[in-house]
Amino acid sequence: MLLPVSGLGMNSTMDDMNLIQQAQRHHLVVRELGEEIDLEIGPGDDDPSFANTPLIGGPPRETSAEDHDESKHMVMVSQIPSDDQDMSKTQPVKRKKKVVKRWREEWADTYKWAYVDVKEGTARIFCSVCREYGRKHRRNPYGNEGSRNMQMSALEEHNNSLLHKEALRLQMASKDKIIVDKPIYVKALMSKTAGSIVEAALKRDPHEIEFIQSVQEAVHALERVIAKNSHYVNIMERMLEPERMILFRVPWVDDRGETHVNRGFRVQFNQALGPCRGGIRFHPSMNLSIAKFLGFEQTLKNALSPYKIGGAAGGSDFDPKGKSDNEIMRFCQSFMNEIYRYLGPDKDLPSEEMGVGTREMGYLFGQYRRLAGHYQGSFTGPRIFWSGSSLRTEATGYGLVFFAQLILADMNKELKGLRCVVTGSGKIAMHVLEKLIAYGALPISVSDSKGYLVDEDGFDYMKISFLRDIKAQQRSLRDYSKTYARSKYYDESKPWNERCDVAFPCASQNEIDQSDAVNLVNSGCRILVEGSNMPCTPEAVDVLRKANVLIAPAMAAGAGGVVAGELELNHECNSMNWSPEDFESKLQEAMKQTYQRALKAANDFGYQKESPEALAHGSVISAFLTVAQAMTDQGCV
Repeated sequence: MLLPVSGLGMNSTMDDMNLIQQAQRHHLVVRELGEEIDLEIGPGDDDPSFANTPLIGGPPRETSAEDHDESKHMVMVSQIPSDDQDMSKTQPVKRKKKVVKRWREEWADTYKWAYVDVKEGTARIFCSVCREYGRKHRRNPYGNEGSRNMQMSALEEHNNSLLHKEALRLQMASKDKIIVDKPIYVKALMSKTAGSIVEAALKRDPHEIEFIQSVQEAVHALERVIAKNSHYVNIMERMLEPERMILFRVPWVDDRGETHVNRGFRVQFNQALGPCRGGIRFHPSMNLSIAKFLGFEQTLKNALSPYKIGGAAGGSDFDPKGKSDNEIMRFCQSFMNEIYRYLGPDKDLPSEEMGVGTREMGYLFGQYRRLAGHYQGSFTGPRIFWSGSSLRTEATGYGLVFFAQLILADMNKELKGLRCVVTGSGKIAMHVLEKLIAYGALPISVSDSKGYLVDEDGFDYMKISFLRDIKAQQRSLRDYSKTYARSKYYDESKPWNERCDVAFPCASQNEIDQSDAVNLVNSGCRILVEGSNMPCTPEAVDVLRKANVLIAPAMAAGAGGVVAGELELNHECNSMNWSPEDFESKLQEAMKQTYQRALKAANDFGYQKESPEALAHGSVISAFLTVAQAMTDQGCV
């Protein structure tokens, strides 16, 4: 039996023999591949001499240079009994089939995240991520057939196994820095009372990093409020525990007939002000911590908007990228089969979020209508021909630019001629680009998960249309630079070192860390308008505030989506055809009310309008006081 030099760690002769026998039974050959182990295919059952052919020993043969290099990584780990040695002398050893070498790279990639070890005297295939073995892996995925087609079928079977897909999903998550292993950053709070709130949240949910971070930011903003009235401590502690958390499995079948299982979430955080509204996110990183953080932020955002409604959030760790329309439809229908009983116009209506667009919302609503048996209400987000206002998808992006214009107007400035850095390349980012161009600004960047694109000439409407085509065809933003010579795509980088006046982070949470914040300050940025929820880490926020960079929080600047959703659900709105001009006028008025409400709350508690903390703290204060009053009036429920 051939084994890697540094590998399985078998200590006894009995373990060696068990592994050899198991390998002979499954035609397993093991070779070292860097730090991992690759499983190759031995001769198959279609070879008549296979039953009498041992996997080790045999007379020498001529070797190629490639074989010679491979032999450097192998060593004999046990001696064969004399009977087996006699057999090896009398029986000819058949060479491996050429097909093995042909598909070696595919096999190596397949088993990059798997290894062989002995469990209770039996060789098993384990996932390198979870260190467990599964039934699918034991179904002989390395193949015992000799033909090329059958060997490739075995490879596909393994690639489609649930255990292997989970390993690959976690591998990609680790590359995207989704899985983190670091201590939670705890801010120093001036008030011991405020600190006790954070301490209680940490004690209850110590591993929910995103949720704890959002709680700290809110409590930090509320320190002066809590200092004036200790009654709010109990209110805040109650508010931080969601009213309802729904965790469920979502089984679905792909186009190959393989069954998959994902995890679904819906957190109905607070309904003191009314029925819940909040997004659904489909992304591999989705977990309960993110669902709670999004639900908490949505509760405050909805309370700050002109429409007093409750907050919720949810989604799944399902990744829609690379999936067919039928696969996405089947997943959405399975998702809705469980969650529909908690939804309704007077309960909870979901909206678009990351990974969920008009296609997904259409599938979700169709299944909801079928299960509920009526057409009462509608989800926010789907197409105009069956629901709501004409500018629903543009509302959040346009609202961000309207909010930036309100800030600049108070400084006697305007957006015209200002260099703007935008991250993300989804719906929000594209609509931010559109409205910036309309105001005469110079947007110079967009980004995706692999890097960012910068165009020194700035984007125009034709370039935005080209960007949309690239994204619709699931191509890389790098293709843009092949058409426009003055543009450049930077791999594994962020655009925060580009010279700019205003920044619009519209990608995901915590996309700006401490070093990015330093780059932003050095690049001349004076205003940061949050398009995504909580885009800055706590360390980054500290850097920006010390440099007097004004931060417009997402709960205020991103209220455009809330406004549009409520207009969409309004009977008057649904019964008439809104023109873009009418809709934009209402959106601008709603954003102005939100801006003024945040500034008033900040001023009431001693934050000056020029302070970089004014908008962020004022938004939280105004939203919290609104929810707290409703919770007080309704009693302990």
